[in-house]
Amino acid sequence: MAASPQAYRPERAILELGEAFYDPVAAADFPETRLRFRNDRAAAEVGLETLSEAEWLAHFGRFQPLPGSLDQPLALRYHGHQFRVYNPDIGDGRGFLFAQLRDNRGRLMDLGTKGSGQTPWSRFGDGRLTLKGGVREILATEMLEALGVQTSRTFSLIETGEALERGDEPSPTRSAVMVRLSHGHIRIGTFQRLAYVRDADAMQRLIAYVLRHYFNEEAGDDGAVRLLDHVVRGTAKLAASYMAAGFVHGVLNSDNINVTAESFDYGPWRFAPNWDPGFTAAYFDHAGLYAFGRQPEAIHWDAMQLAVALRAVSEAEPLIAALDTFGERYQPAVSDAVLWRLGLRPRDTESDRAVVQAVERGLRGEGASIDHFFFDSFGGQVPESYSAAFDEARAVLAAYQPRADRSHGYWQGDAPCSMLIDEVEAIWTAIDQRDDWAPLEAKVRAIREMGDALR
Repeated sequence: MAASPQAYRPERAILELGEAFYDPVAAADFPETRLRFRNDRAAAEVGLETLSEAEWLAHFGRFQPLPGSLDQPLALRYHGHQFRVYNPDIGDGRGFLFAQLRDNRGRLMDLGTKGSGQTPWSRFGDGRLTLKGGVREILATEMLEALGVQTSRTFSLIETGEALERGDEPSPTRSAVMVRLSHGHIRIGTFQRLAYVRDADAMQRLIAYVLRHYFNEEAGDDGAVRLLDHVVRGTAKLAASYMAAGFVHGVLNSDNINVTAESFDYGPWRFAPNWDPGFTAAYFDHAGLYAFGRQPEAIHWDAMQLAVALRAVSEAEPLIAALDTFGERYQPAVSDAVLWRLGLRPRDTESDRAVVQAVERGLRGEGASIDHFFFDSFGGQVPESYSAAFDEARAVLAAYQPRADRSHGYWQGDAPCSMLIDEVEAIWTAIDQRDDWAPLEAKVRAIREMGDALR
């Protein structure tokens, strides 16, 4: 492997947990491996950017082990509530943990897969990923990263040469295997499984693992409470960042919430065109459980399920006290996220909250595009072309100082970089019908330019 030995730092920390937490598996043997996306920016953060294409394909298409990391892929075990219905029959059904390593900030990171084949948890699935699903995940993660959301990174996408049959999209369709770089794959559902099987010893072991490797703390007698406190703080910030980004995850089940509060696993996601609290991403979310405006409630509910699971090793009162801080943490987090997207410095809690309320009322009153509003108003000046619905926002923003100016070339353009469903479909159509990857590549460049401008 050609990666710099100073930068590449392999890990095997997951093995501390023991075999009760995972199942060793093998990757599918794909007919072909054609590299379609390689995230060298992310690879540079973990010392893998100098891999040749052949090495890249060997590791992330054929899953030859990375030196010093895991000898064999591991399918992780977990349960979870899916649309508020508890399911004890899930786990890594079409993915696995391939490797662990340290990034350039010293954080423990996972390289996990999607579409890498069947596992003991596949049930009746084929363990595969559609190429379209992989393309959509690239677009989601790149856009969210640019908009300041803590998200997994799409690390690699390789087309695998199989024709997949799917009931909810035109078939047969092309197949792929994806690798994501994440700050851990321990989910709320991982804790729920241990509560379900009544394994208190394993629960304590998992608490200690998470606190040690993700929060630099030792467990102690109050480890469960401190863990919940970290998760509540992080998930409140995650919910806030979704709202400021205008993002709808679509499937905020408890098995899709990472205890590091890093967003991941993108299926039927959408970006909302305007501030519509009832806007949904998943066609099967008939009740609007995970609608745009209900996401903070949904994420809080998932955090509650962690508190319930931790009752196996902790008294209820301190867990309830930690859980009850979600709202008081969400409010300043959403203020910070909105002000960051506006390019402004926070002032005080009351004033910052007034900004959020005024911006929301303006967006709802005029029906304006979320992306256009933040693009046009970056720096704190709402253009006169916006109606009187934004007069309140104009008034409260007048007291704010910019944290950045509009000198970056991105702000000289006529329109924001958006990611609405019509463009997602157009990018996929170019790939599907003409094998034309240029629109995807151009969009990734545009998204990254926006991200640079926002920072």
